[in-house]
Amino acid sequence: MSGRFRVGAAVAGIVVLTAAGLIAANGAQADAPVGATKLPTAEQNLLQVQDQAQMLEGQLGSRAIGSYLDATGALVVSVSDAATADLVRQAGAIPQLVRYTARQLLAVQAELDALATGSSAGRVKSWYVDPISGTVVVTAPRGSHDVLTQRFLRKALANGGKVTLRRSAGTATTTDEQFGLLGGYQVDKNTGFTCSLGFNAQTSDGGRIFLTAGHCTAGKPSFSRNGYIIGNTRSSSFPGNDFGTVSVIEGWDQQGRVERWGADDVQIRGAADAMVGAELCKSGKSTGWSCGRIVARNVTVNYGSNKVVRGLFQHTACVESGDSGGANLTGDYAQGITSGAALISGQCLDKHGQTNESYSQPIGEALSASGASLVLG
Repeated sequence: MSGRFRVGAAVAGIVVLTAAGLIAANGAQADAPVGATKLPTAEQNLLQVQDQAQMLEGQLGSRAIGSYLDATGALVVSVSDAATADLVRQAGAIPQLVRYTARQLLAVQAELDALATGSSAGRVKSWYVDPISGTVVVTAPRGSHDVLTQRFLRKALANGGKVTLRRSAGTATTTDEQFGLLGGYQVDKNTGFTCSLGFNAQTSDGGRIFLTAGHCTAGKPSFSRNGYIIGNTRSSSFPGNDFGTVSVIEGWDQQGRVERWGADDVQIRGAADAMVGAELCKSGKSTGWSCGRIVARNVTVNYGSNKVVRGLFQHTACVESGDSGGANLTGDYAQGITSGAALISGQCLDKHGQTNESYSQPIGEALSASGASLVLG
């Protein structure tokens, strides 16, 4: 979005990603052989597989631990019993048998959520139910031996095989930036901090807003760009969630596009749910356009000082300070809003030879809570 010009009017609702006939009423995939559903490279087919995964998980309920795409692009659904595995095969996906049920693993995650919010998680970075390993994966920095971190890890590991401890470098931090008043796709707070704009949207009563991270809107600041006022904070949800909205004043041309930093802008066609294994690209003020893959959903992240956020998704695109609130996409479908990342000396982990750990707020929850729909391109 640039300048102080006319008000845009191209506003539309979230696209419902329904693949007609993808899954029949009895749970079987129509006109597909039993076995793996190979994901073609075409973007629409990716969206269809995402829809298939969502429908399968909805049909199986607590019998499914989760789903993901394997290295060949096949849809895999993790389950804990043979009968449910047969249902997955009949639906045209690959079943993976794991030891623990979804209820058991979600109970562990809820226990850790309560410990973190009620007391502290120390320097532990995140925890989530992982459909690939069939465990709750807890990620902590290497060499973190402080009392609070060790207490949290003891509680986690007391769950035995239900928990997998993963060690990696860096600490989780929100990615707003102080005094980062640089040109580009950024929004500046009147507190002197900088964040990134996520997506333009319109509320059900016709209000013009943009979505960004909730920790960016905490304290209800006003926002500007290139020295010109954009508007004031309308709503903010952080911690617990990490999304916020800003009311956009007249004179700004809201467009359904995302800056791709050196390439053509991406026109937003709708919104999609995060799918483990799917490609994801993000746009932000500091690191521009970077891409990776979604590795987990429903991740609980500990940003320290009892600032615990639940329900995020984790991906491997580079995110650094100033990128908070920026757009996350798969193809030209909105996936989420940048929340934070594990950083070493303020840098992405891949700059230190390791896999990035970046966290995003799913777009669907933010839109629903805001009573809003995306401005489409």
